[in-house]
Amino acid sequence: MLDYDLASIYGVKTGSLNQAVKRNIDRFPDDFMFKLSKNEWEEIERNIQNTNMRSQIVTASPNRRNKSNPPYAFTEHGAVMLASVLHSLSAVQMSVMVTRAFIAMRQAISTMLSMNLKVEQLSHKVDQLNAYVEEILHDQNDINYQKEQTNLEVAVQLEAINNALDKLRETKSEPRNPIGFKRTGNKK
Repeated sequence: MLDYDLASIYGVKTGSLNQAVKRNIDRFPDDFMFKLSKNEWEEIERNIQNTNMRSQIVTASPNRRNKSNPPYAFTEHGAVMLASVLHSLSAVQMSVMVTRAFIAMRQAISTMLSMNLKVEQLSHKVDQLNAYVEEILHDQNDINYQKEQTNLEVAVQLEAINNALDKLRETKSEPRNPIGFKRTGNKK
């Protein structure tokens, strides 16, 4: 924004604003404020006169400005810094609001960092639980494999027993002599 726009917003004269900036120039590095070149200033004036751009920009009266003295242009940071160096009621209120905004932002960041720590701890616990479950599943697979091997061995042994029984059934046995006492003839 240009110096006369900000002067209007903060309720001070453009000269007072520029004087406050010059007294506190160390608070306004190049990324906060810069002076327009004469060509840039002439281009802005032409655009304001040729279009209805004046209604879109908050402006005081650029027509009263000395044409050989281009205005200062302020970035967002510069506009906030102006609130701390000006002594108008609007500037003081703006400075208080900016201070409150920074405090709220710091609290939000602190809360966010705390939440990030909790999420990190939770993530670590989930990783541990996942490793534990993987270990249990691996052990269960080993148990199932051992059961399958045991069942296979039992099945092989049962089949061997059944085959042996089948062979015994198939073989014909010769009649045997009876066991016990034999009676011979009738003796009375």
